[in-house]
Amino acid sequence: MSISTPGHAHDHAFDHPTGMQRWLFATNHKDIGSLYLFFSLTMLFSGGVLALMIRTELFQPGLQFFQPEFFNQLTTMHGIMMVFGAIMPAFVGFANWMIPLQIGAPDMAFARMNNFSFWLLPPAALLLACSFFVPGGAAAGGWTMYAPLSTQMGAGMDMAIFALHLMGASSIMGSINIIVTILNMRAPGMTLMKMPMFCWTWLITAYLLIAVMPVLAGAITMTLTDRHFGTSFFNAAGGGDPVMFQHIFWFFGHPEVYIMILPGFGIISQILPAFARKPLFGYASMVYATASIAILSFIVWAHHMFTTGMPVTSQLFFMYATMLIAVPTGVKVFNWIATMWKGSMTFETPMLFAIGFIFVFTMGGFTGLILAVTPIDIQLQDTYYVVAHFHYVLVAGSLFALFAGFYYWSSKWTGHMYNEFRGKMHFWNSLIWFNVTFFPMHFLGLAGMPRRYADYPAQFTDWNMVVSIGAFGFGLSQAYFLFFIVIPTIRGGTKAPAKPWDGAEGLEWTVPSPAPFHTFETPPTVK
Repeated sequence: MSISTPGHAHDHAFDHPTGMQRWLFATNHKDIGSLYLFFSLTMLFSGGVLALMIRTELFQPGLQFFQPEFFNQLTTMHGIMMVFGAIMPAFVGFANWMIPLQIGAPDMAFARMNNFSFWLLPPAALLLACSFFVPGGAAAGGWTMYAPLSTQMGAGMDMAIFALHLMGASSIMGSINIIVTILNMRAPGMTLMKMPMFCWTWLITAYLLIAVMPVLAGAITMTLTDRHFGTSFFNAAGGGDPVMFQHIFWFFGHPEVYIMILPGFGIISQILPAFARKPLFGYASMVYATASIAILSFIVWAHHMFTTGMPVTSQLFFMYATMLIAVPTGVKVFNWIATMWKGSMTFETPMLFAIGFIFVFTMGGFTGLILAVTPIDIQLQDTYYVVAHFHYVLVAGSLFALFAGFYYWSSKWTGHMYNEFRGKMHFWNSLIWFNVTFFPMHFLGLAGMPRRYADYPAQFTDWNMVVSIGAFGFGLSQAYFLFFIVIPTIRGGTKAPAKPWDGAEGLEWTVPSPAPFHTFETPPTVK
């Protein structure tokens, strides 16, 4: 787009910006999508390094490498980087790339706001990374930043709060853009109920983001004023209530976990029909199930708080409401299985990740259902069982869906096909090492090992060793993904055909064309 104003020489540099300008002033949805994806990849590996530091410390009992304070900083920053820096921006990158292409729009609705919403993220990431080097170190209250811990920490906590404000503003702008694009810029004839599932899941996710991001902003702003301006929102001595922080935080936090999985549902709902070579089973019910999950996610927040001393009536309500979410989620899982049922399936890497997703995500869902039972949760609260549960949902859920989407769409993004053998290597390594890492955590949690501790009794040693070895295996699998799949695919490789998945594994999938009209038998005339 060229901009000329009266009295100014026409500036040709912005007609086709090159080099740094192309990325700095990007208004093209594809470039911005790529920026989001590069950013989230960087944060994935940054957060991953912190996770491996945690697992290095926990390889044996006793304090090996890090003091407990620094260990807690690692857990906090790992969580914040992965949730707000890796998973969410990656899905926004997918949205930027794919939504305009899927609905036939020329670009996103607000191109410059799109640029701004991305460029808020790098300074936020910098704030998080630098918080390790300020007096007192990074925030150490867990990614949930519970008061009263978060009201008493050093400058690292302030940096985390400002970083989250920036990331929240970025999410809100991205969501407004997605909603307006989907509602106003669809091609003629594309009604809402004809949209690809990925567009539907993102439309619903964007509404969720706009609803809950200001709630998080409120919680961390109250924390900030408690820290520096003498307020007592969460200080019991001044008439406040530390448990109120948890209520406000989880009113944001529970819809947030669905924000991180719904776009993944959309990706899976598009990959399965492609490789089963039949339409998605129950399209309308999938749309309604996604909307139901989003609505129900607002009334279950206190299942994170069963041990805070809430009345039994409230515990029962939140227990049943949580179990209710299993219904639309089950609808989705059964529809995916029905989509594959009797299909002409082939198992390229996107399909493997999609099936792997269903398997491990369902396990994560079941452990969530177990934790929804109040008396069980009171026993398992803050143990490694909870850590296992949410990693099954977020790593094997969100991350596997992102991998599936990358393999499925990367040929469209780069013009090159990834190496199929390497893709399958990545899948099997990820699946196996993921389970080696997180499945034993269920055993540790059931045996009573608490989370966020830098040390533990000797009885937990064996499983912790297994978990740490698995973590390094999983980490190396993702390094393999970066260096042997992502970079080679971007730089070159086999040129992608126009329809990369049409003749997958030699199976030509063509709809038989109808016979010429004159060969049909003429209907017998009635005499």
